[in-house]
Amino acid sequence: MANNKIKMYLKMVSSSLIRRASRLIIAVLAIVIGATILSGLVTIYYDIPEQLGREFRSYGANLIILPRGDNKITEENLNYLKNLIGSEKIVGMAPYRYQTVKINEQPYIIAGTDLIEAEKNSPFWYIEGRWGKSSEPDNVMIGHEIAQTLNLNIGDSFTVQGVKFGEQAEASNQNYSAEENLKRDIASQNFSKKFHVIGIVTTGGAEEGFIFADVDMLDELISDKFRADVIECSIIADAEGLKNLSDKIEKNNPELLPRAVRRLTQSQDIVLGKLKALVLLVTVVVLIITMISVYTTMMAMVAERRKEIALKKALGAENKFIIGELLGEGVFLGFIGSCAGVFLGFEFAQRVSLNVFGRAINFQIGLIPVTIFVFILITVLASILPVRKVMDIHPAIVLKGE
Repeated sequence: MANNKIKMYLKMVSSSLIRRASRLIIAVLAIVIGATILSGLVTIYYDIPEQLGREFRSYGANLIILPRGDNKITEENLNYLKNLIGSEKIVGMAPYRYQTVKINEQPYIIAGTDLIEAEKNSPFWYIEGRWGKSSEPDNVMIGHEIAQTLNLNIGDSFTVQGVKFGEQAEASNQNYSAEENLKRDIASQNFSKKFHVIGIVTTGGAEEGFIFADVDMLDELISDKFRADVIECSIIADAEGLKNLSDKIEKNNPELLPRAVRRLTQSQDIVLGKLKALVLLVTVVVLIITMISVYTTMMAMVAERRKEIALKKALGAENKFIIGELLGEGVFLGFIGSCAGVFLGFEFAQRVSLNVFGRAINFQIGLIPVTIFVFILITVLASILPVRKVMDIHPAIVLKGE
């Protein structure tokens, strides 16, 4: 018996919708458009932090790792940081080791680094020529100031001379910083190395006074193991995430001193907050417009079906039955429109992400039931007031044509 009632109810709802397809298509389109924009914006909303974080990484590293005191950063420290942060959050992690050498009896500084990671950290550097590679140990990049001072161009060669680390250590037990090495007179020249210029670095900053080479080559050249003076990290994280990470590093590894680049992370959080507020505002506006569209459609449906409703009442139909039928039509509209909109919304979000950020996004499976529920709820809420008009319809008055 209950099954028969359900079948009859569904048949009445579906047949009513089919008979009024031309009018209801407007409401369905409004729901489809609303669901498309809502699901698309929500997908973008949850993907914005990662997308925007990657965009901000083009402005340089946002976390600097320094050694405490006279210590150096070891390879074990570097591996510890990589494991702690996680490869999925690291855009670039470039260690730097600074070593003083002589060119034409004048002191210069070689910055040994992982050139691939340095490029990820510093895409804003203007490079005349190209970036170096670890597989090309004889090729280096030089700063613009050095290029002007030594009159070097792309393809030119120059020779550096210096003292090996082992013999420096014999002369003194202290590990000298780059500034201290500049003040020292390196008298004994224990190695000589010829380099080829493949890139000239222009940044407007201190980088223009360095020679950039592969750090493994530099370690081998001075007969020493890996020991970095600083690590520049480009990490996908907001200000709070960087603070938590810095606290964890300081707590677990007292040899390291993390320093977040606050100005960069604060700017990222401000922009992110404004974008999220904009997405929220647009979403609310879309939901309101959808509700208005459904409301007007349902009002028109109730108005044009007054005689049909009056006849049903005259035959004994109760108000709650008629209201349930009309609300069922609204639920059906919300379900059909939201199902179509949720998939169109993902396509919308995908296009936005590809055109704005240049990368694809993942489909959020959990968004399907949420979107369907939200738009069924919106449709029901928008239908309540028009459907309540059923209670004001008096069969005798309507059927008499008054």
